[in-house]
Amino acid sequence: MPNLNCSGWRGPANPRTTGHGKSRWRGLAARSLGIGRNVLTQRLKRLVEEGMLDRVRYQEKPDRYEYVLTDKGRDFYPVVLAMAAWGDRWLNGPAGPPIVLHHGPCGHTTEAKVVCAHCDGPLELGDVKASLGPGYQFNLPFERPGVGSDGGPRR
Repeated sequence: MPNLNCSGWRGPANPRTTGHGKSRWRGLAARSLGIGRNVLTQRLKRLVEEGMLDRVRYQEKPDRYEYVLTDKGRDFYPVVLAMAAWGDRWLNGPAGPPIVLHHGPCGHTTEAKVVCAHCDGPLELGDVKASLGPGYQFNLPFERPGVGSDGGPRR
């Protein structure tokens, strides 16, 4: 599973904003909130490496590229919306959320809700049980950066 730790990702190259409006490097940089060019480049490169974005050349001489969400990136959108809803509830200041979502088909302001795929009921912590699925592997290695298999520092 890719490690897409987005801590500190604001504005450009944040999966929450990529895919809305400009997708070219200059457009992303122009929307930046004080992000350095090197940081933007690193973030875009990481999202391309993880298969979330494709880097597509739209001009030659000089070469210029735009960033387009892949199927994997589009499938991540509900996760981003759920994180944004959590942030809107727990991290907002008195002014309210920084971004308001509008649902095109009904025209209403909305927020993400996680619901059951069968009955549309909310998925609440006490109502969901997990069980091993067909892809579970008993000897699957568990690695964390800098942590050994015994839980101590990696040597």
